[in-house]
Amino acid sequence: MNAATTPAADAAPTLITSAQRALRLLEAAARYPGGATAKQLARDTGLALGTTYHLLRTLVHDRYLERLDGRYLTGPAVSGLTGRETPVAGRERLTRLLTLLSDELSAAVYFSRYRHGEVELVASVPAPGAPLIDQRNYRSGAHAHSAGKTLLALMSAEERRSHLARHPMVPLTPYTLREPAHLPLLPRQGPQRATPITQYQEYVLGTAGAAVPIVAGYGIAAVSVSLPMAQAHRLAAIAAQLRTRLSDDFLAVAFGL
Repeated sequence: MNAATTPAADAAPTLITSAQRALRLLEAAARYPGGATAKQLARDTGLALGTTYHLLRTLVHDRYLERLDGRYLTGPAVSGLTGRETPVAGRERLTRLLTLLSDELSAAVYFSRYRHGEVELVASVPAPGAPLIDQRNYRSGAHAHSAGKTLLALMSAEERRSHLARHPMVPLTPYTLREPAHLPLLPRQGPQRATPITQYQEYVLGTAGAAVPIVAGYGIAAVSVSLPMAQAHRLAAIAAQLRTRLSDDFLAVAFGL
């Protein structure tokens, strides 16, 4: 019997160091609901920064982590280890992503989608100096706020007619669009490259907003921001930033709810 097959050798299996390190990074990242930087994770795990970056890239590629605004958060593949992500867990992760966007953009951020024939506000996060808009007319007033205008722009002509028949374009402010022909239209193919759709005091007086369209399969949704009119000069730059931040991981969370 040689040394490789002795009971003592079998009792001490070879440990894969890189796997151990990756698991330590996952455990460390899970302790930061708002995400952690690579330097924070390196410090918490005692790993060299270069090693940390190398492992983080692999974990992000395989969706065990996701990276947003320089911070690393647990990704959808982590939920897949124990089964399908629950709606509650998915919503919490979506809110976490919106919170990071809100902090970065200093604007209120919303995720809306069109489902079962209705415009649905799934989650929203305010920012200091940028409170959430009044949501009482959100579904019926889709023709007035930027997210709703974006969803209407992505619908087929038949879907749009059906929606507006159920929710007519009533004026919510003196600036509200009142004719379907005045609503913007967007192609379903490659909508992320489209110019963000904006509104200035069409939904609520004193508030401006912009939305970026997103499409996954047959699902349509929008991520939008709102600002007080005193900050409306920031809207175009914020919308441009927002368009660059929408990752595949974000879409996976959004449409998995």
